[in-house]
Amino acid sequence: MPKIVDHASRREEIAEALWRVVRRDGIRAASVRTVAAEAGWSAGAVRYYFPDQDGLLSFAMDLVSRRVTARVSAVSAKGSVPTIVLRYLDEVLPLDAERRAEFEIWLAFMAQAQAESGAGTLHALVDRVHNELRELCTSLINALAENELLRDGLDVRREIERLHAVLDGLALHAAIQPAHSTPTRIRQLMRHHIESLLGVTVDPTP
Repeated sequence: MPKIVDHASRREEIAEALWRVVRRDGIRAASVRTVAAEAGWSAGAVRYYFPDQDGLLSFAMDLVSRRVTARVSAVSAKGSVPTIVLRYLDEVLPLDAERRAEFEIWLAFMAQAQAESGAGTLHALVDRVHNELRELCTSLINALAENELLRDGLDVRREIERLHAVLDGLALHAAIQPAHSTPTRIRQLMRHHIESLLGVTVDPTP
């Protein structure tokens, strides 16, 4: 019986090897050759799935986006609206090893995109992920507004931008000073921010 090859799993295995190279040595070190060595494959085998570096980088970044999206889609809708909102926000903050790895990859791609001149593959990928996060912030603030939970006088559009900025800031602090910006502290600060929009205390139970 012929051996069945799971090509999707192999592509993800290669992308995860690229993540490890990027986190350890930087994105400039992520060539087909170095990724192949990290994965324990031949360069030819990697090129079978990704003929060029752009395709490999695109898939690796897309994998970050898809995994975050999958977690967000699986969030439980049980409980109060503010509690559900906090659950969603948890999934896009670097609060455990998996999410820290994803955020470090995002930072590396973002820095490289800024270093490149003009629009290119990395610019498009970074823009897409950034827009996806903004869309999440929009849906969460709108959910609070539609349930008449926001304090009177708040500008919904401004609060969407502010939530996006708070998310980016907390994630960056967690990446730069993990000993200070611990998962517990990050969750507390995010809960306090949401409470400031509502004027009430939110149950900290996840």
